[in-house]
Amino acid sequence: MIGIIGAGISGLSLAFYLQKLGIPYILLEASEQAGGYIRSMQENSINRKSYVLELGPNSIMLDSELKEFINEIGLQDELLPSNDVSQNRYIFRAGKYRKLPSKPLQLLFNSFFSFSSKVAVFKERNKPKQTIENETLTHFFERRFSREIVDYALNPFVAGIYAGDPDQLLVAKAFPQLYNYEQQYGSVLKGFIKNKGAERRKPYSFKKGMQTLPEGIAQQLTHLKLGKTINNVQKNNNGFVLYTNEGQTYDVKQLVIATSAPASQSFLSDTYPEFSQALGKIYYPPLTAVHSAYKRHEVKHLLNGFGGLNPKIEGLYTSGSIWSSSVFPGRCPDEEVLFTTFVGGSQLPQNTTQSEQITLGKVHQELSENYQITNSPIYRNMHKWDKALPQYDANILEAHRIAEQIENEQLFVCANWKDGVSLPDCIKKGKKLAEQLAQVYAPGVANG
Repeated sequence: MIGIIGAGISGLSLAFYLQKLGIPYILLEASEQAGGYIRSMQENSINRKSYVLELGPNSIMLDSELKEFINEIGLQDELLPSNDVSQNRYIFRAGKYRKLPSKPLQLLFNSFFSFSSKVAVFKERNKPKQTIENETLTHFFERRFSREIVDYALNPFVAGIYAGDPDQLLVAKAFPQLYNYEQQYGSVLKGFIKNKGAERRKPYSFKKGMQTLPEGIAQQLTHLKLGKTINNVQKNNNGFVLYTNEGQTYDVKQLVIATSAPASQSFLSDTYPEFSQALGKIYYPPLTAVHSAYKRHEVKHLLNGFGGLNPKIEGLYTSGSIWSSSVFPGRCPDEEVLFTTFVGGSQLPQNTTQSEQITLGKVHQELSENYQITNSPIYRNMHKWDKALPQYDANILEAHRIAEQIENEQLFVCANWKDGVSLPDCIKKGKKLAEQLAQVYAPGVANG
């Protein structure tokens, strides 16, 4: 039997595919709810008005493979495609939100960037390839493009989507596709051109919020056990023994770690002390999500896009907002608009230490100024993650190295701190690992 610790999206996906392949497993989750960071709120308490709030991921980018996965778990009728305006992304610059070119080559024919940056983009195709060990995203983009593109495209994107700092994140770990484009084609733009025929993905959610996804997977699983906190893992000749805080034990042949690095660190400390110490070095910045609803006629900005991101160089309090009511229908009453605003992250972690009153006040002030809002919000909600997304910086390298080594001991990792943090990454690596484990457990099953 295969043991899986952690029923976030990675652990759930792995269990689903193992079950599909007929491989025995046990999935253990400490909380009473599966899904990890995927959390939705249905708020109906304000004058019988309904709001759908995302405390974690706000959407998922679906390709044909993932749409098939959604069909397999029976959620196709719950899927909610994003509105067409979600293709538009805005960046705050010189006092207002300006539309960012949606494709790399459009940078050359748009007024967002200076002439010198356009020249840098044009010349990137002919810049010599370099291989720089542990190169940061900032260094990579500045080397191949320009500082302006770092400040007004890379920085806000990394902060808004990954709560990250491009000065720290490693390009080969955080954006391996871009790294591989340079290595394979000699140029990032050439890589995009060569792969322009690749399937386009579109943001989706679910009618009742993103939490529908983990709940739908969990309902399919026959061997998911909630409320089971693992406090120790011991290795023996037959595999592993998992000990819960209630004194229960589970004997498994292979073990998969699908929990966050801090959670994994605690139960691995006895048997894998070096691995445990390496996991303790992975940085998870704090991040606060603030939801604000306003009357539509009191917001002068058209909100005709996915949202607006704030470059650090502009000196704003928040890292940006998703225009939730523009992206998906039914997120708030029709006569209102809903913002999901992010505070903190690895660039501005100190902003999460202030009181709720101060945070809400500063968020409202910034929204009012930048979106020309003439009145106070009619509804607000705030949720803080003390440890948000794992950062793929130099501190993560040791944990990745050890994780790859100990696969020989039948200990595997399927978590968002390795091989990608996005929801598609997590689902696809769950499928990949299930097929790999099927070959170990019963050769030929995955291909049969």
